[in-house]
Amino acid sequence: MVLRHARAARRSAFTALCALVLAGLPCVAAADATPAAGPTPGAAQTLGADRPSPHLLAALRRDLKLDEAQASERLVNEAEAGSRAGRLRIALGDRFAGAWVRGRTAEELTVATTDAKDVPAIEAQGATAKVVRRTLADLEAAKAKLDAAAERVKTLDTPVWYVDVPDNRVMVQATSQEAGNAFVEAAGLEGADVGIRMSTARPRLLQDITGGDAFYIDGSARCSVGFSVTRGEQPGFVTAGHCGRAGATTTGYDRTAQGTFRASVFPGEDMAWVATDAQWTPTPDVRAQDGQEVQVTGSAQALVGASVCRSGSTTGWHCGTIEQHDTSVSYPEGTVDGLTRTTVCAEPGDSGGPYVTGAQAQGVTSGGSGDCAGGGTTFYQPVNPILGDFGLTLTTAAAQTAPVPQEDGAQAWTAGRVYEVGATVTRDGVTYRCLQTHQAQGAWAPAGAPALWQRL
Repeated sequence: MVLRHARAARRSAFTALCALVLAGLPCVAAADATPAAGPTPGAAQTLGADRPSPHLLAALRRDLKLDEAQASERLVNEAEAGSRAGRLRIALGDRFAGAWVRGRTAEELTVATTDAKDVPAIEAQGATAKVVRRTLADLEAAKAKLDAAAERVKTLDTPVWYVDVPDNRVMVQATSQEAGNAFVEAAGLEGADVGIRMSTARPRLLQDITGGDAFYIDGSARCSVGFSVTRGEQPGFVTAGHCGRAGATTTGYDRTAQGTFRASVFPGEDMAWVATDAQWTPTPDVRAQDGQEVQVTGSAQALVGASVCRSGSTTGWHCGTIEQHDTSVSYPEGTVDGLTRTTVCAEPGDSGGPYVTGAQAQGVTSGGSGDCAGGGTTFYQPVNPILGDFGLTLTTAAAQTAPVPQEDGAQAWTAGRVYEVGATVTRDGVTYRCLQTHQAQGAWAPAGAPALWQRL
């Protein structure tokens, strides 16, 4: 059930709301005061959502059918919602069941809980509360059983399964009801706990062996560059793991020598990074429409429902929305877990290309179904696991600051480290908790980034 703002409920819940100060949430100033529904100060500024590229705005107008004011407002709302959702996730703890944005300008943030007593706290943060049966941890545990079953049984007819946070259930995409039921049974799950969505679409990897621009692997296959990165002094870029194995050589869009795959994982995950030669300089740029560029300033993970735009060497610059995180996809070549499902279109050759929300890097193209003529579904490998697993630093346009000596101990905040929601760090003797998954940037020290860190 969805519970919305009510003045009487706010009055009766005033005492409970103020008690939540201990969880890091603000107390309403008066019993009959309207909770602040506006954005958390500083979130849009921190993430660069208040300074969008005109090329990003143009793509959002085209693909999401927005005017310029709506596109700008949507980016700000998405950034602010992520910060508020992070605070509520921490406050609700084990009762948290997910968060997402809806509306033409992403004006409505919904946060789900399994306890109706949490409703006043959620509404005090300007969000809509939804009381559901299953926690996010319950949903993730159910999906993990499907992941395990996929290692034992064939999934040709059940190629996609994911956690559907808005519907509070795990979903399986199947070619028939019979195939879906068999997969659910193999996982040891009850049918009532898993939805089955019928579709004849079969996701495919988006690599093109016919040649073209972007970059080439071993002189033949073509993929798209993801994001520029460094590892120590070594420059390079991230891309999809299925594009090439460790040791494969690459040439650039102009067919000149470029670099070598240093690490690659596929299947299981779909991630790789290429170390480039000295003549290739890493930049924070992502190619947009008509040869223009947008720049990334970080990698804060966007919510379900947020807008996202993709660049690829075959189809160029297209936008859509995020449908689900934590999606598993069974390609003919193997199963990949932990992908994000989107409404953005893509075609062969777009593999490895970047996804961005506002100025924040989100991931690299893995695969999908459909095309950009009739529309489709795509899946991307989130970028933060790539950065964390391979020890890479995202190249950004954010102002960098000189390293500051950190306190001793594993908890010290460190630029370049990927932090998950709920992680705690110390900086200058103060303890902070992470609100949004991201890679720490020099310009995003906790004291100056309240959109990403909550002071304890």
